Amino acid sequence: MFKKILIANRGEIALRVIRTCKEMGIKTVAIYSSADAESLHVRFADEAVKIGPPSSTESYLSIPKIMAAVEITNADAIHPGYGFLSENASFAEVTEEYGVKFLGPSAAMIRSMGDKITAKETMIKAGVPVIPGSDGLLKNVAAGIKLANEIGYPVIIKATAGGGGKGMRVIWADEEFEAAWDSAKKEASASFANDGIYMEKFIENPRHVEFQIIGDQHGNVVHLSERDCTIQRRHQKLLEECPSTVLTKKLRKEMGEAAIAAGKSINYEGVGTVEFLVDKHKQFYFMEMNTRIQVEHPVTEEVIDHDLIKEQIKVAAGEPLTGKNYFPTMHAMEARINAEDPFNDFRPSPGKITSFHSPKGHGVRVDTHVYAGYSVPPYYDSLIAKLICKAQTREDCIKKMKRALDEFIVEGIKTTIPFHRALMDDERFLSGKYDTGFLEEFVLEEPEIKE
Repeated sequence: MFKKILIANRGEIALRVIRTCKEMGIKTVAIYSSADAESLHVRFADEAVKIGPPSSTESYLSIPKIMAAVEITNADAIHPGYGFLSENASFAEVTEEYGVKFLGPSAAMIRSMGDKITAKETMIKAGVPVIPGSDGLLKNVAAGIKLANEIGYPVIIKATAGGGGKGMRVIWADEEFEAAWDSAKKEASASFANDGIYMEKFIENPRHVEFQIIGDQHGNVVHLSERDCTIQRRHQKLLEECPSTVLTKKLRKEMGEAAIAAGKSINYEGVGTVEFLVDKHKQFYFMEMNTRIQVEHPVTEEVIDHDLIKEQIKVAAGEPLTGKNYFPTMHAMEARINAEDPFNDFRPSPGKITSFHSPKGHGVRVDTHVYAGYSVPPYYDSLIAKLICKAQTREDCIKKMKRALDEFIVEGIKTTIPFHRALMDDERFLSGKYDTGFLEEFVLEEPEIKE
């Protein structure tokens, strides 16, 4: 087992990893930029190394600085968290060259799933259903229009190195193609330094359902059931839950088997997530694979009562899995609490938190790195907390989430708490019958200010 793990990340996920490491008797090293000096992950790690100014490129994305911190602290493993360098194959390669264990898949595994075209080809070979589309990168607009007419509009073009909705456009007719193509390539180039574009049939009114998998160094891969991530805005998830209201027992089994096949096709090691779209006919299609721990991993932890970070560390240390697939025994939801103004197009709201009270009680969990007096920096992702509730049924889980949101107090900045509170009363959400276009029709009314 590892003696000391450096966490190459910040905020909530860094603190989450520190907690599990402490319980396992493993020393921890936090890295931080000057903007994060007062963050709780810095306070609770055994050691902390300042690695640069606020800019991510000069701190959390700087491989030389991170490896220098590894060297001076004698860490023997690196946990990348999510975001930043967590799916960077070059980072995984460098850690291997240093003789330091990267707590995640190998560089080859990351590359095989990080590029969307390669991932799709791998899934076809593994027998996993994929969305009809191009057999590789599109050469030009003419080729795109020709293929779009063959598979039928609407289609969606995507950046091959994409993520977070960048370089992605839905096209409904020939005359829209060129403008969408130009803007997608420009955005992809700026975001990923790679303007490669591919195309797929656009699945209308889908549900976004992902399966958590974990693989060890002995060829074993198991799934830990699903998470429904359909409530999202501009391809950014806002709320996740398990079990999904759209899955039948048969469909859950089929998708779980497909997720395992995806993992085994690349001899996957570590925790990962296989993401699918489920259409209105309950046909499912592979979308992408995330080769890291997910923001929403606590949902799975609550429904199967497992510490996924602990499992991630154990398989990285060479321990074998039990070989068992898991299915939900409870119902859980996670509401992402972001420093954003939901009444103003979710505009970022950095600043000082003047008052902070997190909800408590049976079945309520809050993962956060903030506190009263903490200043939310404007340089990074706006996530400040995750509220996770669990209960025996979906109905009871929603009731618990409503109560917990009413108790959640964050003052000094705007947050997405009002959005989640309104969501818990929405008839479509309560019915479980909605799709990824839910937010397009959702109306959040700003409360009247009482004098």
